[in-house]
Order: sequence, then C-alpha cells, then structure tokens
Amino acid sequence: MSAQVAAYGTWKSPITSDLIISDMVGLGGVATVGKEIYWLEMRPGEGGRNVIVHRSPQGQITDVTPAPFNVRTRVHEYGGGAFTVQDQTIYFSNFADQHLYRQSLGSDPQPLTTNPNFRYADGRIDPARSRLICVREDCTADQAVENTLVSVSLQGGDNGQVLVSGNDFYASPRLNPAGSHLAWITWNHPDMPWDSTQLWVGEFQADGSLVNTQQIAGGPDQSIFQPEWFPDGSLYFVCDRNGWRNLYRWHQGEIQPLVEMEAEFGLPQWVFGQSTYGFATSDRLICTYNQRGVWQLASLDITTGSLTPIETPYTDISSLKVTPGHAVFLGSSPTEPTAVVQLDLATSELTVLRRASNLVLDSGYLSVPETIEFPTENGLTAYGFFYRPKNKEYLGPADERPPLLVKSHGGPTAAASSSFRLGFQYWTSRGFAVLDVNYGGSTGFGRDYQQRLDGQWGVVDVNDCANGAKYLVAQAEVDGDRLAITGGSAGGYTTLCALTFGNTFKAGASHYGVSDLEALVRDTHKFESRYLDRLIGPYPEKQALYQARSPIHASDRLSCPVIFFQGLEDKIVPPNQAEIMVEALAAKGLPVAYMPFEGEQHGFRRSENIKRALDSEFYFYARIFGFEPADPVAPVPIQNFKPG
Repeated sequence: MSAQVAAYGTWKSPITSDLIISDMVGLGGVATVGKEIYWLEMRPGEGGRNVIVHRSPQGQITDVTPAPFNVRTRVHEYGGGAFTVQDQTIYFSNFADQHLYRQSLGSDPQPLTTNPNFRYADGRIDPARSRLICVREDCTADQAVENTLVSVSLQGGDNGQVLVSGNDFYASPRLNPAGSHLAWITWNHPDMPWDSTQLWVGEFQADGSLVNTQQIAGGPDQSIFQPEWFPDGSLYFVCDRNGWRNLYRWHQGEIQPLVEMEAEFGLPQWVFGQSTYGFATSDRLICTYNQRGVWQLASLDITTGSLTPIETPYTDISSLKVTPGHAVFLGSSPTEPTAVVQLDLATSELTVLRRASNLVLDSGYLSVPETIEFPTENGLTAYGFFYRPKNKEYLGPADERPPLLVKSHGGPTAAASSSFRLGFQYWTSRGFAVLDVNYGGSTGFGRDYQQRLDGQWGVVDVNDCANGAKYLVAQAEVDGDRLAITGGSAGGYTTLCALTFGNTFKAGASHYGVSDLEALVRDTHKFESRYLDRLIGPYPEKQALYQARSPIHASDRLSCPVIFFQGLEDKIVPPNQAEIMVEALAAKGLPVAYMPFEGEQHGFRRSENIKRALDSEFYFYARIFGFEPADPVAPVPIQNFKPG
C-alpha cells in the first residue's frame, strides 16, 4: 500500500495519548543484593505511585510495597535514593508522611521514624551497628531547612542521630566494607552539586560517632559524583577536575586518575542514588560514559587503565549496578523504551527483565533521531537530536515543509537524550519535526560547555534553541512560519524567554515554567534557592538583571500564542508563576490557554493528566497553525483566539 499525500499535522497516527499512558511505567532506582534484583516502578495508572519490585534468582517478579505506600522522598524536592536493601529487608521513604519504613519480603511495612518534619534519602545499611546512615532534611516549621547525615536505628524508635552537620547539603554517605570508615559528599550555598563539592572521609569510633574527618578531593570548580569503596580500602569517585567527569581513585593518601578522556562518566546530581559504575572483579569495573549525548557501556581494567567498550543496542544507560558475573542497568535506545536489563559479564548476553512498556510498534511509525551540530552565537557550536516526521502511511506535500517543535530540556543543567521518547513519536507520526536541543549549559559536553550558561541563563539557551530552528529552516527541513517551542520547568523558562525576547517562534508551550525570576528566588526551596547566583547573579544585588531577564516584565514584547500547563501543588515553581503570565497575555489580547491540574506537583504523574496535557498541546498548535487533526481532540479554551 503506497503512502498518501497529506498536510503535515493531519496524519492519522496509531501512537495516541491513550496508547502512551495505557501500558507505560517509569523505571528507576535499580538495587542488587547478590542475585536478588530490585527496582522502582512509577505507575501513572495508580496515580503516579512508586512501587518497589523484586526479581528473585529464579526469575519470579513481584511487587513489594503494597498500596497505598508510595516510595518517594522529598529531600531536595527532587528526591531519589528512596530505598535500600539488606538481605531481603527493604528500607524506604514513604511519600505521604516522609517516614522511613522497614519491610521484609512478604510482610507489611513497619514505620521506623515518626517526626513529620524529617525527610530521609540516600541510605546505606551499617550492619555492625544495626543502623541506617542517610541524609536527613529537617523541615520543622519556623526555622531554616537543615540538612545533615544521620544514623537511624533499624529497630526504630528514633528519628536519627546526627553524625555530620554544619554544611548546607550532604549526599552519598558510603561505608567501607570493613565498616570502619564513612565517605560522603558535601557542598554549600551558592554552589550546586555540579559546580563545587567536597569529598570527605571519617573514621568511626566505638560508639558510632565520626572522628578524624578529612577532605580528600573536590573544592572550587570541582564536582564529585558517586564515591564507592573498594575492598582494599581504596575510594573510587568521579570528578571533573580536568574539565570532564572522569574516574579517579584515592589510594594510600593519593588521588590517581583511572581514565582521562573527553567523556562524562558521571551525572549532575539532581537526584540521589545515581550510579554509573560498579566493581566486577579485583581488577575490573563496569562503567558507562556519555559522549555528545550518547551513552556507552564499557569495561575498565583498573590495573592498566584500558577501557574496552561493551556493545549493546542501548544509547541511554543509567542506574548501573554490578554484582559478581552480572551488571544490571536501565537501558533505552531511540526505538526501544527503557528496560531493566541484565548483562552476563562472561558471555555478554543481554536479558531484558522488565520493560517500561510492552508495546510493539511498527518501525514505520518511529522517527530515529539524528545527532546534529549547528552554529550559534560567538562562533560556537551547539548540539541537538533531530527527529524527522515519520509515518509509513503518509507523505507531506512536495511544496510544504513540516512544522517544527523545539524541545528545551529542564535543569537547565540537564541534557537531551537519545532514549526512546514515545511522546516525541506522538508528534513525528502526526507530521511534526522535533528538535531536542542540548543548548550551552547542558551536561555531557564537559565543564566548559556547562559553564556557557553562567550568568547567561535566558540568553545562551534561548539563542541556541533559536539557532537550531533557524539552521533547520536554512537546510529546508522545516517550515520557518510554523516554529513552536516547548519545555518544562527551567525549559519552560527558556521557552518563555524565546517567545518574549525573540521572534523566531510563532507559538509555544510552558509546562510549569518560570516567568518571574525574582518570584522564583523568593518562593523556591532550599536546594535551588541560590541556584540563580551562578546562572543570573546574586540577588538582590542583581535585581535589575533579574527583572530584565523575566518574561513577566516584558509581556509587551510577546506577540505570539502560548499555552501553560501547571500543577497546583508545585512547590518548585508555584502556580502563580503561570497565572500571572496568563493574566498578562490575556490582557494584551494574545491567544493564551491555561491548563491547571489538581493534585500534581513539579511534573505530571497521573495518567489522565499526562494524556490531557499532550492532547491539549497538540490541539493548541492545530488551532494556531490552522490544520485539522485526523482524530477528534478534546478542545481547550483559548482566550482571544479568532479562527482564520
């Protein structure tokens, strides 16, 4: 059957929003204990509940945490590191009350902590002292949030005994195999953990307290990631002291590089519990590294420093855990959804243990991204993943170019990925092109690239998104009159800046995005409360610059339609950030739509809201760009919109 010619945007696609939410779960938090494997599943169909899942050595897969328990911590608001395992007992943080719970397989969870003002994350078991060592965040009313490292009795009855305090933030408490020493990461305002952190080591006394603490690595303009102890007493970690996140070892008081290359072996620590390497034998570790947005699995000979790639079909690899004979990780590719994957280290055989989706899609509907480089301001180069329209049943008219949807990722110190994005395929299978931009400031390209955004948030990111779109227009790939930009959180800010301070884009969508930088500084949580010191400048000293970079203060320069999506319980970007902007646009007479969601926070987790947001954004562009969707879409109220 030959493909029919139809206008871009009007193609009928089997990749519907119902399909996307029907069989999709979020996968994360892999943990291994011997041959036992655990992971987290975020289930939109259960209201976004996070469930610990267990796979036995015999291959039996069962849920561990019963409803209504939701395994998620609010430390730093972004969480991560919400559970740990010893033998067949799980210790986890429950979202509703933020208490720690203990649960043996086959039994009910039992609370360990009781103080509603304490949150816990990134725990590790100290078996010799029958306690859990973790990060604690004290959110007691009427006082500043305090972060410490604490120990919590595995029998319960206490809310944590402070081991280390005095700094603004802590992460990655890790005990050495002998249980005699503890390593941890710490940092202070105004730094973020990808700017400057310190790696510390302390020695346990008989009573479990720490003495002889010393900083062994890190400092100004160096960030540390994932410290791990080796049985010989060496401490391994990732550091960007040479401009790239490479692997190092602290051995007999000296720091030794294990591998030095222009690649990223670590990640920005937005969440706790991330892992990019693990020990396979006494002279070999398994690791994953990122080059220009693509992740590669490899084996590193610790003795010789020889790095040997391990071939897999995956281009996005995370949550890597290594046990004798096997590695377990989350893997994804442009055409394969995220899966929990086990690698046999002897045979290189890959076994998929769990897929985020069991959907089997015809490749004729899947657009495979192309890595592109394009020129941007000051003679520099920026990067992105370009998805062409793809639907085996349709071709666009010869005299027409497709509309382009530019995606500005969040963070902004995060990165676009080549992993399977069914949400992107929703667009490309309907006739849109998509550009996922790794603008200056993105991680995965070295510290210099990351620091392009210092003092330039709302400028460099905006220029790179606009220049990526212009590059594709110049290449005759897309229609320059139908350029849209979309983003969530920090990506929402980039979107609003691009629409306000530039004229490249003709429409856009802000998902819980920032419109007022001053309000963000005043209203946001501790973790990000000084983030803008580096991205914009110290506040209130640079108040004028904050105002100049805030779209809300320049709404008179905005001349194109925007749709806003907002969780009404969002503590990171409160609803007033969207609502003030909506009011300003409505007063100006511009087409504007507002979609608030009850019960949602920073990012949508409920299936019905994920569906509604996706369909609503498509509906909005259909009205603005003047095409008729192939299938009926629930309408969205658009103020000031006049068809034709």
